[in-house]
Amino acid sequence: MLVLEVKEKLEREHSSLPLGRNGRDDEEMILWFLKDRKYSVEDAVAKLTKAINWRQEFGVDELTENSVKGMAETGKAFVHEFLDVNLRPVLIVVASKHLPAVHDPVEDEKLCVFYVEKALSKLPPGKEEILGIIDLRGFSIENADLKFLTFLFDVFYSYYPKRLGQVLFVEAPSVFRPLWQLTKPLLKSYASLARFCSVDTVRKEYFTEATLPAIFRN
Repeated sequence: MLVLEVKEKLEREHSSLPLGRNGRDDEEMILWFLKDRKYSVEDAVAKLTKAINWRQEFGVDELTENSVKGMAETGKAFVHEFLDVNLRPVLIVVASKHLPAVHDPVEDEKLCVFYVEKALSKLPPGKEEILGIIDLRGFSIENADLKFLTFLFDVFYSYYPKRLGQVLFVEAPSVFRPLWQLTKPLLKSYASLARFCSVDTVRKEYFTEATLPAIFRN
């Protein structure tokens, strides 16, 4: 009933928004945003309108393996081929390969969104969340990027609400802590999803021997 109400309201007030998958008549997306907004039709419509507009402006549906190829080849991020033990798709970021002074921030953002979409496409039936892992081994001040970290969490908060189940910060060096203290207040409730842990914890608690990502095998 509420899904229909949102759908009709979007048609009445935002008829220029696209239809189809991830559009104003996508019932699965509408239900997801209703859940996120605690079933408030007004709030869901406002957040959905913003999200659908953003998808158009950002060109989310135009992103392809080929369009992000250059940035993907840096190896700074990838979607793991296996799910974790909780059957969540896994998005891995290798922080030491992120060089904000060298890499184009717009291309970084495109790569990020492409991989979020790719991870979500791997969700098994009945599962709703993905796992993010940020490998901080070898992290130094030249890898620090407050703007990108804020963009990453903002994307999940505004456009992919409740899709991020947990974020593991693996082997965080002391140099990362000040950056985290600056970022944490900006993340609001999403900060509670963060867990600082060791490679050993990743191995033992999140994967089996067969599904462990290669970067955590040594």
